[in-house]
Parts: sequence; structure tokens; C-alpha cells
Amino acid sequence: MPRVEVELPIAVPPETAWAAVVDVEAFPACMDSVDSVTITRRTDDRHRTSAWAVRLKGSVLQWTEDEVLDPVARRFDFRQVTGDLGEFEGHWAVRPAPGGHSTVSLDVTFDIGIPLLADLLNPVAADALRENAAQMLSALERQLLATEDLLSDPASVPASVLPPTRAAEEEPDLV
Repeated sequence: MPRVEVELPIAVPPETAWAAVVDVEAFPACMDSVDSVTITRRTDDRHRTSAWAVRLKGSVLQWTEDEVLDPVARRFDFRQVTGDLGEFEGHWAVRPAPGGHSTVSLDVTFDIGIPLLADLLNPVAADALRENAAQMLSALERQLLATEDLLSDPASVPASVLPPTRAAEEEPDLV
């Protein structure tokens, strides 16, 4: 099966990167190619199932995957249980990097599920998945760095992008 590996150093602590990586439902807000991610089932703190819709070279791929999270190793493994590809599995991982930073990686193996066209389509699909994975990691990096900037100097961020204050959340509706 073809394999795609992409990694990116990100200038945030590993625990910060890990929190963002496992928050898959937030991916559509910061990743242009991710249309939706919904956690559909949680059996415990380490096991969950999620449904994905991702745009890849003009097509929308949809699948449901089982995920196993290992917060100690900062890795989560996934395996497609239903979806558009014949097989799709891999893992996200966060490793410590020098300077208290992180290296985030996405490693995927797949099979398009059409044996007669596999030799022709697998290299094209691998390139598209590699490009998509790199875009996802870059978007995650932008989101993490923006959050780090906000935390380090909230006065420099316009009020329009700050979360509402507790008092604003508690104001009654004026209807």
C-alpha cells in the first residue's frame, strides 16, 4: 500500500500541539480542505469514532474512522471503518523538538480500492494526499502560532477576535 508521511516543526510546546491535534472537530475552522469532522462516538478517554469530509483535488472524500488516542506518547492512530477508499489508516504524532517546541507528523497508508487502476491512480493519490497533509499541518501551525501570540500579548489583538468575556456571556437577551 502507498504511504504518505509529512511532518512539520512548530514553535509551540508539545502539550499545546497535542491538544490541537486531538481536537479534530476544530479542524474545519482552520483548514480550508477539511469540510467537516464530527466525533460520532466515544467509548472512553482513549477510543472514539469520527466522520470526516475532506476536499482533495476537487473531489470530496468521506470516511468514518476509529481512533485510539495515546496522550502519554502524544500519538493517535486511526483506521477507516467505512468510506470512499479501499483502505485508509495511519497516525498523528507530536514529538518534542529543541527549544521546547514540537514536531507534528501525519503518516498515512491507503489503498484506493480499484485494483485494475491502482498502478495508475496510487501515485496521483499519494501526491494529492501528501499535498493535503502538508496543507493541514501548515494550517494547524498558523492556528497554534496565532493562539500563542494571543496568549503572550492579548492587548495586541483586536477586540473583534477575542472570545467574549464572562460578563458578556451572561447578559440577558434584549428582545
